[in-house]
Amino acid sequence: MQWLRFGQWKPTEGYNVEHITAFVRAAENRRSPLILQLFPSSLELTPSLIHAAAATAKSASVPVSVRLDHAQDWEQIQYVADNLPFDSIMVDMSHYEKEENLAKTRALREYCHGRGIAVEAETGRIEGGEDGIVGTGDLEGISTTSEDVGQFLDAGVDLLAPNVGNLHGDYGPRGPQLDMNRLHQLCRACVEVGVTKFNVNKLVLDPWHEHPRRNVNKPLTQLMGEGIEVLTREMEKWMDVVGSSGMADTAGATATP
Repeated sequence: MQWLRFGQWKPTEGYNVEHITAFVRAAENRRSPLILQLFPSSLELTPSLIHAAAATAKSASVPVSVRLDHAQDWEQIQYVADNLPFDSIMVDMSHYEKEENLAKTRALREYCHGRGIAVEAETGRIEGGEDGIVGTGDLEGISTTSEDVGQFLDAGVDLLAPNVGNLHGDYGPRGPQLDMNRLHQLCRACVEVGVTKFNVNKLVLDPWHEHPRRNVNKPLTQLMGEGIEVLTREMEKWMDVVGSSGMADTAGATATP
């Protein structure tokens, strides 16, 4: 779990080989640490993508790790920890009440840490659903408190995903309704223990989705190449925005996560 020592990480979801290629290319161009995130759906839908991501991460010239995002099934998490090349797993037990969430997260953290795998927990409860995540649309969203942060850190997790008004999936016509005061409070608590990670998914991928829509008559390989370039530029922009650009060299990073 030595990859956690680098200051600013830029994670995003990858759904195909073009995404993985563009994200790593952007990370190398910007000298940024990168987390390649895959949803649990990839375990059945695109299992080869997991190994492609791991191989790409291993050969990158900057620190790149591979992470299973929003894993919610106990047996699946254990299987992944035992058999697949992930560096970290988001153990998302937020569809349970707080005490059960904390207990299950603690137990799975022990299991994963025993296999050298870092663990992220979801504190509170983030409403909405996406890509096979157990939806919480019929469950009340629960905002994260400073007490929650302390309890989950005491449980030994490495990373936290708090609820400050954010949603899974699209925000809808109203847009995000974020509690910025709560966010600032939680950020201060997290900074004290050195946790810094910024997730961007849809904002990065939207320009890539738009490109083939506007260029549907171009040859496939041309579309793929241009799409990789579009996504690389977009990822570089967000690496600059969140401040991860240059962090790989600043931290004295090596290519091995």
